[in-house]
Amino acid sequence: MAATRVLLLLSGRPESVSFAQSVCGLLGAGSELGPWPTYCSLKRGQLVLSDRPFPGASARLPLQRPAFCPFAAFNQQPKAPGAQLPADRGVDLGVAVILQSSDQTVLLTRRTRTLRISPNLWVPPGGHVELHEELLDGGLRELWEETGLQLPQGQFSWVPLGLWESAYPPRLSWGFPKYHHVVLYLLVISQESQQQLQARIQPNPSEVSACMWLGPDVAAAVAATEDGTEMPRLSPQDLPPSVLAMELEEDGRARRPLVLPMSTLLQTTPTTAEDKERVSTGTKFALRLWLQHLGRTPPSRERGAYMDPRPAKEEQNMDPLPPNQGSGK
Repeated sequence: MAATRVLLLLSGRPESVSFAQSVCGLLGAGSELGPWPTYCSLKRGQLVLSDRPFPGASARLPLQRPAFCPFAAFNQQPKAPGAQLPADRGVDLGVAVILQSSDQTVLLTRRTRTLRISPNLWVPPGGHVELHEELLDGGLRELWEETGLQLPQGQFSWVPLGLWESAYPPRLSWGFPKYHHVVLYLLVISQESQQQLQARIQPNPSEVSACMWLGPDVAAAVAATEDGTEMPRLSPQDLPPSVLAMELEEDGRARRPLVLPMSTLLQTTPTTAEDKERVSTGTKFALRLWLQHLGRTPPSRERGAYMDPRPAKEEQNMDPLPPNQGSGK
């Protein structure tokens, strides 16, 4: 079995989490949408989480999952469908970098259509954290591997933004999940402008097919397209009809401008399995946290974390288990 990457402090000692268990559920998430304030120990290649302070905790971050999280659905069944889920894996650890330029725009990349996980989605650079790797180092490594950007020491600052419980496929209506991660979003603030950073980007064509920069107004509109947000919604006339991005040619070397319709960025997760181009749900959560960091969101009202004050039941958006498979038979 692979090394344990995500541990929960539930009864005074760290415990591993099985693949089928909901991290948010184990930490006390109920039927509300969250997020939930979570205490974290950010160690080399490992994350320890608890719903209360503990020795060694270095951060207190909001933890969130999508309203249609498959693992939340499993929690509501008498028996998880064990035969359809990996038995030899726990919950893996990922890191993603929200790279902010000095002129307050953030970088998103579009994953290539050929990737096994989340093809054709707009996400920040990120990926797996290696064993014994510092989480910031893992994020900066992924940024370099995907975009070619290396940030000079002393010319950036960083802060952890939040945690996202991720599944792929993301909905039970797509099939049973094959991947289960907790993703740590890191805000990395560069002293370079968008223009300076863009001039140095060299996308890796095996992972990235396009990249774009979002400012706060467009990011707010994108983040507001998921249920359970309290972001102010801009009316269509307040939004530009499109966003300019940079796309790789089919040879993976040449680049061309891409005029991306705003409607593409405002797509939500479809109920059927398809690689429709859109911004991932976790990315929208991270954008909301970034906007909060900029002071562009309403102040929190519960225990210091960014919380949605409106009651909203997860069950309303939950996908049912596929027929005749809820008991694992």
